[in-house]
Amino acid sequence: MIFENTGLDGIKADLAFMDEVAEKVGFVRWQWEYYRATYDYKIEDKNTNSEYFVRINTRAVEGKLEHPSAVLQIEAVYMGKATFPHGLEYESPIPSSIMGIATKKLQQFKAALEA
Repeated sequence: MIFENTGLDGIKADLAFMDEVAEKVGFVRWQWEYYRATYDYKIEDKNTNSEYFVRINTRAVEGKLEHPSAVLQIEAVYMGKATFPHGLEYESPIPSSIMGIATKKLQQFKAALEA
C-alpha cells in the first residue's frame, strides 16, 4: 500500500540528519546501497501475530550514502505485511488500528524533519 499525501514526498535532508530523525521516531535505516536507502518502522499486531512495516524510500540526489553529508530525497512511503521467511506483501488489507499507528509515526517523522 502506498501512502498518499503524507507531505514527505520530495523532502530533502542530509544522511546524518535523516538518520538522526529516523532513530528519534523509531525508524531504522534498513536496506541501503550507494544511492538508495529505506527507513523502516515495524508495527506488531498482537491479535493476529502479524508484523507490518512502514517504509520510507529515499534516493541520494547529492553524493553517496557512504558520506554523512550526502543529500537524500524522499521518494515514496508505503506499507506492507511481513511474509516468511522475509519480504513484504503490499496487497493485504491493513487493520485500521495498524493504519492509525503508521499515520501517527509518519506525522512524527515529518514534524521532526521540519523542526
